[in-house]
Amino acid sequence: MKVIRDPAGPGQESVWSYPRPAVAEPSQRRLRIVHRDVVIADTRRGVRTLETSHPPSYYFPMDDIAAFVLRPSRRRSVCEWKGEATYFDVRVNDETLRDVAWSYPNPNPAFRSLRNHVAFYAGPFDGCFVDNERVTPQPGNFYGGWITSDVSGPFKGAPGSLLW
Repeated sequence: MKVIRDPAGPGQESVWSYPRPAVAEPSQRRLRIVHRDVVIADTRRGVRTLETSHPPSYYFPMDDIAAFVLRPSRRRSVCEWKGEATYFDVRVNDETLRDVAWSYPNPNPAFRSLRNHVAFYAGPFDGCFVDNERVTPQPGNFYGGWITSDVSGPFKGAPGSLLW
């Protein structure tokens, strides 16, 4: 299937210029998650993963995540590049958001920078932000990318993108 790329405007990165296999790189952008007026995570020491057709996924250092909000989940998955992921529920006040965060406790060598970091799906939270811009969640119910105005698509996860 031939994909028609959205044009990348000034200051934008096309997700179609991202590499395959995926890579991880440090990010000094301010990353923040807020839910029910509680700051879940806030950092300028994140790591972003980049993969062709996907908006970046952002990983927060454990030290920059609010204490006691993460609860281990039974869910597991495997990424062909990063390794085995473990999942977390997030508990805020009396609300539990199930399987909304994931981590790679023993990532493959090329992704060692993800150790002791956690990524979050943007959709379940009241607000996820990159440099104070509210992100749009990556389409679909599997991928965890964060879409901002500085990335152009189309993005994997949307209807019809399964075989990209």
